[in-house]
Amino acid sequence: MRAIVLGAGGFIGTHLVRRLKAEGYWVRGVDVKPPQFAPSEADEFLLLDLRDRLACAQAIGDGSDELFQLAADMGGAGYIFTGHHDADIMRNSAMINLNVIDACAARPVDRLFYASSACVYPSENQLDPAAPDCAEASVYPANPDSEYGWEKLFSERLYLAAARNYGHTTRIARYHNVFGPEGAWADGREKAPAALCRKVAEASNGGEVEIWGDGNQTRTFLYIDDCIDATLALIRSDVCEPLNVGSEELVSINQMAEMIADIAGKRVRLKHVDGPQGVRGRSSDNRLAKQLLGWEPKASLRAGLEQTYDWIAAQVAQATVAA
Repeated sequence: MRAIVLGAGGFIGTHLVRRLKAEGYWVRGVDVKPPQFAPSEADEFLLLDLRDRLACAQAIGDGSDELFQLAADMGGAGYIFTGHHDADIMRNSAMINLNVIDACAARPVDRLFYASSACVYPSENQLDPAAPDCAEASVYPANPDSEYGWEKLFSERLYLAAARNYGHTTRIARYHNVFGPEGAWADGREKAPAALCRKVAEASNGGEVEIWGDGNQTRTFLYIDDCIDATLALIRSDVCEPLNVGSEELVSINQMAEMIADIAGKRVRLKHVDGPQGVRGRSSDNRLAKQLLGWEPKASLRAGLEQTYDWIAAQVAQATVAA
């Protein structure tokens, strides 16, 4: 079996390549950059800018049994919700997806997976931090809370239209806050779990940890191993509609910070400051994933944070020594 992973230099792509190799696949990884924290385990890794139509055609080559499209211009709240990167986010990701569709139309690709996002859901459905509505069918009438979410929703429709018109077998997952080791942790694109792990690791016992907003905004967070399990189950399934891939373990940002501090064995004081926050509440609704895939997460938030904190604390220690 042959697989192509677009976005193989990113966090999820790195882990996906590793899993596919463990399953015995021949894997081509493609990205504009190599993985940051460990060499790619792909059999072939092409450094290509998928915004270029010819480069995208080269990336997909003669096709594959499974094609995973993870490539996107993305990041955490500090990148997505400031408004400073909106045009780049929409332009870059839309160009990539249009090129992927164009390349796949002329080449045999048995199964195509597209990584969408929970950011497609309407902002008005996520005003109550205790009871957000992110069931798949609630995505319309559309009103995502960011340009990133609008582009993801457009691209969902693009891939579904291509499946109807060109005969692709297409599967779509709406990822909810995937985290774990080997993800961005200090480059401005890190998400909340990594950012908080870094802040706790850098804090002295009894020190301060900054939280954007009041910290009562809620989210669910999915550990990377569970994300890969769901991704592979979905692309190999008969499920044609977009599915949530996330956890239902809802916590506030304050609660997560306190959990990380407990894992680190530290006492910290939470200092609330102005900063981008996104919606007030977001939780993965996994009813369809359970019903149609028989999938649900295995790792608890704490178990995943233990692995992530240990890895990020080691990165912080290395950076401190290097400085």
